[in-house]
Amino acid sequence: MDSKKRSSTEAEGSKERGLVHVWQAGSCSVTPERLPGWGEKTVLQAALGVKHGVLLTEDGAVYSFGNLPWRSEPAEICPSSPILENALVGQCVVTVAAGSFHSGAVTESGVVYMWGENSAGQCAVANQPCVPEPNPVSISDSETTPLLAVRILQLACGEEHTLALSISREIWAWGTGCQLGLITTTFPVTKPQKVEHLAGRVVLQVACGAFHSLALVQCLPSQDLKPVPERCNQCSQLLITMTDKEDHVIISDSHCCPLGVTLSESQAENQPSTAISPTTETRDSQGEGFENALVENDLPGATKVSVENVQTTRGNAISSQVDIMGTTEVSSARNVPSYPNCQAVNEYMQKLADHSKGENSENAEKPVPSQPLVEEAIPNLHSPPTTSTSALNSLVVSCASAVGVRVAATYEAGALSLKKVMNFYNTAPCEPGAQAGSGSIGPEGLKDSREEQVKQESMQGKKSSSLVDIREEESEGGSRRLSLPGLLSQVSPRLLRKAARVKTRTVVLTPTYSGEADALLPSLRTEVWTWGKGKEGQLGHGDVLPRLQPLCVKCLDGKEVIHLEAGGYHSLALTAKSQVYSWGSNTFGQLGHSDFPTTVPRLAKVNSKNGVWSVAAGQDYSLFLVDTEDFQPGLYYSGRQDPAECDNLPENHSGTKTPVLLSCSKLGYISRVTAGRDSYLALVDKNIMGYIASLHELAATERRFYSKLSDIKSQILRPLLSLENLGTASTVQLLQEVASRFSKLCYLIGQHGASLSSFLHGIKEARSLVILKHSSLFLDSYTEYCTSMTNFLVMGGFQLLAKPAIDFLNKNQELLQDLSEVTDENTQLIEILNTLFFLPTRRLHNYAEVLLKLATCFEVTSPEYQKLQDSSSCYESLALHLGRKRKEAEYTLGFWKTFPGKMTDSLRKPERRLLCESSNRALSLQHAGRFSVNWFILFNDALVHAQFSTHHVFPLATLWAEPLSEEAGGVNGLKITTPEEQFTLISSTPQEKTKWLRAISQAVDQALRGTSDLPPYGSGSSIQRQEPPISRSAKYTFYKDPRLKDASYDGRWFSGKPHGRGVLKWPDGKMYSGIFRNGLEDGYGEYRIPNKALNKEDHYVGYWKEGKMCGQGVYSYASGEVFEGCFQDNMRHGHGLLRSGKLTSSSPSMFIGQWVMDKKAGYGVFDDITRGEKYMGMWQDDVCQGNGVVVTQFGLYYEGNFHLNKMMGNGVLLSEDDTIYEGEFSDDWTLSGKGTLTMPNGDYIEGCFSGEWGSGIKITGTYFKPSLYESDKDRPKVFRKLGNLAVPPDEKWKAVFDECWRQLGCENPGQGEVWKAWENIAVALTASRRQHRDSPEILSRSQTQTLESLEFIPQHAGAFSVEKYDDIRKYLIKACDTPPHPLGRLVETLVAVYRMTYVGVGANRRLLQEAVKEIKSYLKRLFQLVRFLFPELPEEGSTIPLSAPLPSERKPFCTGMSDSRSESPEPGYVVTSSGLLLPVLLPRLYPPLFMLYALDNDREEDIYWECVLRLNKQPDIALLGFLGVQRKFWPVTLSILGETKKVLPTTKDACFASAVECLQQISTTFTPSDKLKVIQQTFEEISQSVLASLQEDFLWSMDDLFPVFLYVVLRARIRNLGSEVHLIEDLMDPYLQHGEQGIMFTTLKACYYQIQREKLN
Repeated sequence: MDSKKRSSTEAEGSKERGLVHVWQAGSCSVTPERLPGWGEKTVLQAALGVKHGVLLTEDGAVYSFGNLPWRSEPAEICPSSPILENALVGQCVVTVAAGSFHSGAVTESGVVYMWGENSAGQCAVANQPCVPEPNPVSISDSETTPLLAVRILQLACGEEHTLALSISREIWAWGTGCQLGLITTTFPVTKPQKVEHLAGRVVLQVACGAFHSLALVQCLPSQDLKPVPERCNQCSQLLITMTDKEDHVIISDSHCCPLGVTLSESQAENQPSTAISPTTETRDSQGEGFENALVENDLPGATKVSVENVQTTRGNAISSQVDIMGTTEVSSARNVPSYPNCQAVNEYMQKLADHSKGENSENAEKPVPSQPLVEEAIPNLHSPPTTSTSALNSLVVSCASAVGVRVAATYEAGALSLKKVMNFYNTAPCEPGAQAGSGSIGPEGLKDSREEQVKQESMQGKKSSSLVDIREEESEGGSRRLSLPGLLSQVSPRLLRKAARVKTRTVVLTPTYSGEADALLPSLRTEVWTWGKGKEGQLGHGDVLPRLQPLCVKCLDGKEVIHLEAGGYHSLALTAKSQVYSWGSNTFGQLGHSDFPTTVPRLAKVNSKNGVWSVAAGQDYSLFLVDTEDFQPGLYYSGRQDPAECDNLPENHSGTKTPVLLSCSKLGYISRVTAGRDSYLALVDKNIMGYIASLHELAATERRFYSKLSDIKSQILRPLLSLENLGTASTVQLLQEVASRFSKLCYLIGQHGASLSSFLHGIKEARSLVILKHSSLFLDSYTEYCTSMTNFLVMGGFQLLAKPAIDFLNKNQELLQDLSEVTDENTQLIEILNTLFFLPTRRLHNYAEVLLKLATCFEVTSPEYQKLQDSSSCYESLALHLGRKRKEAEYTLGFWKTFPGKMTDSLRKPERRLLCESSNRALSLQHAGRFSVNWFILFNDALVHAQFSTHHVFPLATLWAEPLSEEAGGVNGLKITTPEEQFTLISSTPQEKTKWLRAISQAVDQALRGTSDLPPYGSGSSIQRQEPPISRSAKYTFYKDPRLKDASYDGRWFSGKPHGRGVLKWPDGKMYSGIFRNGLEDGYGEYRIPNKALNKEDHYVGYWKEGKMCGQGVYSYASGEVFEGCFQDNMRHGHGLLRSGKLTSSSPSMFIGQWVMDKKAGYGVFDDITRGEKYMGMWQDDVCQGNGVVVTQFGLYYEGNFHLNKMMGNGVLLSEDDTIYEGEFSDDWTLSGKGTLTMPNGDYIEGCFSGEWGSGIKITGTYFKPSLYESDKDRPKVFRKLGNLAVPPDEKWKAVFDECWRQLGCENPGQGEVWKAWENIAVALTASRRQHRDSPEILSRSQTQTLESLEFIPQHAGAFSVEKYDDIRKYLIKACDTPPHPLGRLVETLVAVYRMTYVGVGANRRLLQEAVKEIKSYLKRLFQLVRFLFPELPEEGSTIPLSAPLPSERKPFCTGMSDSRSESPEPGYVVTSSGLLLPVLLPRLYPPLFMLYALDNDREEDIYWECVLRLNKQPDIALLGFLGVQRKFWPVTLSILGETKKVLPTTKDACFASAVECLQQISTTFTPSDKLKVIQQTFEEISQSVLASLQEDFLWSMDDLFPVFLYVVLRARIRNLGSEVHLIEDLMDPYLQHGEQGIMFTTLKACYYQIQREKLN
């Protein structure tokens, strides 16, 4: 109802919209008047009270008319024409409401304004009898903090109360009386309060009668249903009681709460029905009316029947279950009291519950509280608010039958006497299986209207198992009924057994709830809740009690109520099926049916043919807007007639007998009606250009269509599905699929009908029509339904059904003909059924037609016209598409009928459609045998090649078809490629060939798109691709290929071969997931192989080539071993690391080294963690063979020969204390043969040795005790021999370097094309970037930038310069930092192997020389790689001339240095491998290397450190004096933090502080060149200090300099100075030795040795 301006073209007719016509209620003149003094403003909504009315116009203004006693101006109390409510000007009101004497309005922003009579607080103002002007009402939710204003959607006003529905779908109430639904006794309520009882439920609409209230509430989704309470929430009495009498048990549910009015939430929600009813088929047995049965009992007195274990879902009274959603749960969660056979009872309950699910009856009435309450019932008679009696009864009977004995139960039925029960049964001959469609019972032939009422009330408590007309059922019932089976007379055991017989199969129509549709369209799954005064039965609960709180009107559950209206003392409910239920006062026939009041809803009989789509309720009359044949709504009046004017009516009647049609066709199209007390009013639209008529046509036809679908569902589908034997399981499944889609569609149409009705009440803008805005909802539902229907048809359709079903359909042939609108009498049953179930497609044509009609009302250029036109063509094209689908299905069905039987069974599938087959199109197999029969059948998902008795199915997704060129000799040939077959089809003519090629291509294309069931909405997708893509994604299971037999592949294909990313799974559990090329695993992939013995799996992640593991990968074995490294042909080949076991397991070990054909061969390091030994040496065939070194955790060191894992042959063995044995070995640590044993002190023994080291050795030989002088010469000789028997450094890790060369494209080191190498680098980097893009861990920006910068190759032209050298250096640093780069990978591996070798047990000081040699070897081999990549790089040791001349020559430090400058290559830059590569390599290798240095120099460093600590106790001057520093170099003053201080004798750690600090940085650097720079810096700092104090130029002499430097070294306190010195010495560039830095280093070394020898006196 928004007041937006309508589009220009629509505006022409706007003057003719919303015209007001007023009738006087009760007068017989049926001609309306115009509202006096009202202009031509378009009225959107009107509301009437007792003597006044309110109009809402299109622009949001509000006018009042009639008698307005609350106005302050006397002239306005009875105005002659409607007056504008000025207080609301500019507020943009969207809806108005009128109570008896007050009015209300809601603005666009959700604010409520009230004015008028306020004596009962109905205007929400305190202490003020009336409110003259509209006054805003503040509604705020106290539960929220801060207080939030509540926005309101809708308002309803009664005589003394007002209800408002908020945007969050909660009800707020104010005023006076129990009709507020508030828990309060203080009235009036002037501050709006929330009706807590319905909080949390979705309220769709509210309505107010004079003193009662109605609310339309959305049903809870099924999972929110609550269990039934055991006790009454008010008085805590048990709701169901059992009394154990001497010979029988009395089970009673007649609990009456003393409060008389239900107040609690859970109770009200679980009210009138909470147990299970006998839903068994009881037609063929004599009078099984168990309603209120009293049965005799042979049980022992102590036995009790437990009813506690029966729970029913809230609100779904099973005794006449309608809602398709409703399910019954039987829960035995509560313990059943001791009972002979509890399980039997429970099982039987479960069966019953299941059964009732299947028997939901569409038209059956919901139960009222079971006792038939006569209108004059005693005032204090309370309706039992919990359990339906019939349900309990069945429970007793079923318990009895389940246990196999008879049980008797008497009912204490409130104040209801047995006489009444008897009477009730006599008047209502009706068994549980009778239908209670009260709409179909005519009042004719009844002696007493009271009886009729009682009968109808009672029948609503029944459950219908058939849907035949009730009158037939009644007559049958009369002939075979039992009136109550004699007080306490026996019920025969046979009868009980029959009752216990339960049907085995239950078929439920699936839920009709659709989330998306429910969000956009009004819900049909509604309940009606009422509260307030009920004296006239206007609450519909079957009694005349008032209710303080909302209570659900159970019998309207499942009736799909969409709108409620409340008159003075009666209520109306309009359903989606265009029916009206009415209840309450019927004094004047205002209920629209026979003339007595009714306390439960009853169908109003307005017009037999056409449905009602809008209603209004006045004080004592009702109005019904009815669809007519020409779609112009007819208005019916039912209620008070004024006898003064109406002579044709008998005097004693003052109301209508049946609704009267008012002649209003001349007025135009009524869009809504409103009723007050004395007058009622209609808003009428004129039909300009047919626009209004078309909208009414759309709405009316949609509502009729819904009624028809509902009839089909209730009269055909539901009974059909509830039959015993429908056919095979697959048939039932297909039929259920059809039924469920049909239900969904039916529900959508019902919702749409309801939404169109409310659309007609509004401003009727074409663009807000649901079928325009949300067309996909409709298109999808229709498509889904037709798909399931054609699938059913293809499988044989209704002919598949078993005999009972066919009989049922034959019996109802007339009904079917009627529903399907087939006029020809001779039409076959199957034809009629097909027509009937394809009716929905016809509806699509109607949509298209009406939308086109609407379009013609607009300018061709307007957007509305365009939208309507597009939608119309959409619906039309879908209708045609579905028509084609139906033809396809029929064609396929015809084909199956002719096709040989055996194959049909295996090939026939619901979704499969025939496209073409070769019996009618000449197509043969090339090179086929003479007598072979080859028949090709093309379906929409497969090509079938059938021969005599066999056939083969080729799925289309993996089928490639291409025409053979003429040159290839393929005359009209088609080449068909599938993953495992290739064959050529020859067609008879070129035309045939083209047809087949086109048919196959389109079918393949459609199979790949998966859009075969969707029509081409819009234009884009309707364009057919000529050829399906060669590369595609598909699933396939191999059947032939020996390697892949029965494996299934899902992924990318290219021309019949897996190609691209995919997953391959074998039936034995093997699985490969990764890249394929030409049908083989090739590229990066993951492979899993289950190991049945260990119940774990082998797992490989890495690279593949041509179906085999090849390249880098990680293989985790089921045994727990892990191999990381290179593979070739599925074998470990190249460099790799094998980890065995965890540290905690039995034999953990680790091997890193070279592998050949799955075996260790070449150089490798083996760390046996259990024995604490590490072997570094050569291997062959998985055993140690050749030279090697072993170190142990106890400090033993062995180097020598190995044979078959044993130390055999010559070797050298050193122990921790420097005892050395050189000689022959025969086994591990076992000396055997000639040798020499040298003691740490230099003594040695020569001779023959035998025995194991460490456990006593036999010696035959000579003992030598050399003189002391000799020993100094001899000992170094022995140490020099270390390393001779170890593996030469250049032989180590060859595989690692070879792998790098291979990556660069060189077979052997240095042999290959440079451009090829760079290309390979680029490929590796790009592949890595691509892989990272797919992988979850995102690269940081800097990493991405590094990768990008590495893709640029440093280019060099012209002479090589220092700048180019720098470029190369920078490139190398980046490359070595990037693992995807071959050099980066190489460095990473080298660092790993180096650490593996020299960490842990490998941290043995004897290995230092090996470690240093290894680094030098790395440098040499890396430099070779770098020179290969950068050929212009000069060779090792050559000089690059500097481009700029050197700055003016610096003075040498001291006299001794100037002479060496001639050799020093200062003017140029020397290229060395260490200069270029150590900065990259050494920082990574530094920790293990430095550790070895520290271990090796341990002893001398301890001596050095002791001296340092001792000497550092001296103050500066004392120390300078002690070291013999010349006096002139002693600092006299020091500048500390800018202050000049004198050097005192006590000053400590202050002299030469900057030089000391500088030297300390030597420990923070890695490479020798950096360390040398630190030393040089220290010398310069010393010079600066001396210069500052001497104030004159001077040249150092070595004698002067050494003591000063010694002082600085002492004060620097470097702990591992020895290690630093030795590291520099071992790794510095040889050319530096004689340069300035070399001399400075020599000075430092001298200081180190000097300090060790310093002796303090």
